[in-house]
Order: sequence, then C-alpha cells, then structure tokens
Amino acid sequence: MQMQTLHLVSTSTVASSSSSSSLPTIVSLNCCRCKASNQLPFPNTNLGFLKVKRQPKVSNLKASFWDSIRSGFGKNNTIQVIDTPSSEEEEDEEPLPEEFVLVEKTQPDGTVEQIIFSSGGDVDVYDLQDLCDKVGWPRRPLSKLAAALKNSYIVATLHSRKFSSGEEGNGEKKLIGMARATSDHAFNATIWDVLVDPSYQGQGLGKVLIEKLIRTLLQRDIGNISLFADSKVVEFYRNLGFEPDPEGIKGMFWYPMY
Repeated sequence: MQMQTLHLVSTSTVASSSSSSSLPTIVSLNCCRCKASNQLPFPNTNLGFLKVKRQPKVSNLKASFWDSIRSGFGKNNTIQVIDTPSSEEEEDEEPLPEEFVLVEKTQPDGTVEQIIFSSGGDVDVYDLQDLCDKVGWPRRPLSKLAAALKNSYIVATLHSRKFSSGEEGNGEKKLIGMARATSDHAFNATIWDVLVDPSYQGQGLGKVLIEKLIRTLLQRDIGNISLFADSKVVEFYRNLGFEPDPEGIKGMFWYPMY
C-alpha cells in the first residue's frame, strides 16, 4: 500500500434543512493512496488509467502547500514525479459509469426498499429541484441546473426504490441524494451540491457520496479536491479528513465594486 498525504483545497455545501449566510471555509484533506476496496464500503470499480508503453523518467520533489495546489503534489511529502514521454501508443480510457445496490431492507409490511448508488449522471432536473426544495435551498433556473449537470465531471446519485417481495425491478425510483464534481480533468476538482433528503439523513448517505467522489477522483489521478463548506457542516467534512483554512489559506470571492 502506498501512502501519500494529499492537501486538497475544499469547496460544496452539504445539504441542511436551513441555510446560512456565513461565508464558506477553505479546507484541506489528508488522504491515503491505497486500494480503495480496503478503505471504502463500495464494490471494486475498474477505472481506466493512462497507459504508457515506454519507460518514464522519474524524479523526486518536495512540495510546499501552494506547490501542492498548483501541481497536485502532497504537501511536505517527497514524491515521485513521472515525466511520461509522449507516445502514439498512449490511450486515455474513461471509466464506465457504475450502479449498484448500496442498502436493501425489508419493511414490516413486507415491502422491500433498495438504496441505489449510481455515477451515471442520469438526473431529472425536476426531481433535483424537488430535492433542493426539501433541504431548503433556494430555487435555481431549471435550464441552469441542466447545464450544471451536463458540464459536471462526475454526478453521483442515490435513489430509493420500493417494491413488493418478488417484484424486484418493478418499483419506481425516487431521487434521495446527489453530489457532483467539476474538474480540469488533470489536477483539480471541486465538489458541489451535496444533498440528502431530510428523511434519509443521519444514515451515512452523505458520507457515502463524498467518499465515493473522492475515491473516483483519486483513481483518475486528480489530487487537488475542493469544496465550500457552510459553517454548520464544517465538522461533517472534518470527520471525512478535511482541514479548515489550511495554513491560513482563505477563499476569495469576487463582488462588484460598484
């Protein structure tokens, strides 16, 4: 297992039933680069990597915090930087979306409920708007919601599906959670719009969404992961390894001067 400290500048709000006017906080995340199946409660996912046929050039560097932000290196860690020679044989494979049953439980009346995780990004904007209403978020134009989903690097969802025993696959799916990430596809990613239906909160589903996004991004060799945290959920992210205001770094927001 290869250990690496990744300092990630953090950027989303986890869904809460009430909004806050306080500014978000910059955070840093320490991660372990290892086999994901030993760290997170998900099935193994076969994700593609850049395939290199020729021998790469390897050098050692030591990164400061700002270097880690600019280049994806781990802060205060001596790491190997691989200078890959260009080759026509290189192939960049995008991983396939995945979907699996995260939780299955049987109700006293015999009804079966499944919580289904998906990274396929198949989200109905009307369902998303309803979910935003439930957590108390202000409404946004549907056209912009659709554009935000389309332009996201990863969209992870949780759906609930209920059906009678013996009728698996016939139940209607209901959106109960979502998180998405944008990225430059190389060094940096930002997590946005982390929502969980209030009636399903407190079951660790928000943690599942964040951990799954982090694992997927790391598997794609994207090391600088950020999110904006509302003051009411800073502890939630801290428990996932995020560190508020690393080395005093602050988030900067542009406002009109007129």
